[in-house]
Amino acid sequence: MLHPADFYRLLEEKGVNFFTGVPDSLLKDFCAYLTDNVPGKNHIIAANEGNAAAIAAGRHLATGEISLVYLQNSGLGNIVNPAVSLLDPEVYSIPVLFLVGWRGRPGTRDEPQHIKQGRITFALLDVLGIRNALLPAETAKAAALLSEAFAYMKKEQAPFALVAAPGTFAPYKLQNKVQTNYPLRREEAIKLIVDSLGPGDVIVSTTGKTSRELYEYRLARGDSPERDFLTVGSMGHASQIALGIALAKPKTQVFCLDGDGALLMHMGGAAVIAGQAPPNFKHIVLNNGAHDSVGGQPTCGFAVDIPVLALACGYKTTLRAESPEEIKSAAERLRQSPGPALLEIRINKGARKDLGRPKSTPVENKKLLMQFLAGRN
Repeated sequence: MLHPADFYRLLEEKGVNFFTGVPDSLLKDFCAYLTDNVPGKNHIIAANEGNAAAIAAGRHLATGEISLVYLQNSGLGNIVNPAVSLLDPEVYSIPVLFLVGWRGRPGTRDEPQHIKQGRITFALLDVLGIRNALLPAETAKAAALLSEAFAYMKKEQAPFALVAAPGTFAPYKLQNKVQTNYPLRREEAIKLIVDSLGPGDVIVSTTGKTSRELYEYRLARGDSPERDFLTVGSMGHASQIALGIALAKPKTQVFCLDGDGALLMHMGGAAVIAGQAPPNFKHIVLNNGAHDSVGGQPTCGFAVDIPVLALACGYKTTLRAESPEEIKSAAERLRQSPGPALLEIRINKGARKDLGRPKSTPVENKKLLMQFLAGRN
């Protein structure tokens, strides 16, 4: 395995001193090392992967340096525009070193949303015209590949992508942890929300552990999963899925269970929701200030006043809660208030180690929800 400290040293030797990106579970050890050892001004956890590519481009314009942008392969979709219309040699010709976590690698077991992405990762990089290679897990071989990559980037003034397979990086525990002291964690807050809902209410839950915890609690209650859409991928888009349902079924209360990282990733969606103003749209943001499902790297969620942001976009009602009593009261008020309405719940990060995954397939989940919605107005 490649130790994060050794890889960082190799990058330093090549002149890389600026890092930005969106955390990934396969890169969590390297991302944790960056968080602990790189000054904040030289390590920016971006809202989304396209933003990270643009930040790296700006850094190059100002300094001439090559920066590293890290991302999960599912985030390649977010870099398509800046990759082909900003970085590309046919446009501004800006070199950036990408480090891409290879979820869904063929031959390995992974979640449904990663299977196709894993199969097309290298082909997609090829289509984008980004030269790429598999990152070796041995330090000497990684050093040789970096020499090749930097020679290419400097000569061609073009990006290069290193793809990291599962198990590439040796374990590294994040030391610089943000400590919070809220009464609950996400799963406990989800239980209170579910308990407050009516039998006709629908939930769209964001990707990661939020959907997994919602699924497990439904099973524990003996509920049918027909009222929930578990967004297993598409980070940042759950609110827009919920918007589409709310507009088509105006008499059905539609609740979006969102995360702070997901909200921030495509924050403009809040303005669109407010512009459409569906009275049955209820937005719940579970804010733990972290990308909790991929290693616990910090977001700027606690630095943003999410209820004020929603009000500025045009939401009609905004609330904040922390304690169980506050959550119960706010959830009831949310149900009774005309939407779009938003409730921010501030929570601690963390999840059960024995947290399971949905046993139903995404297509089965979709069919059940569609059957339920077919009988609703």
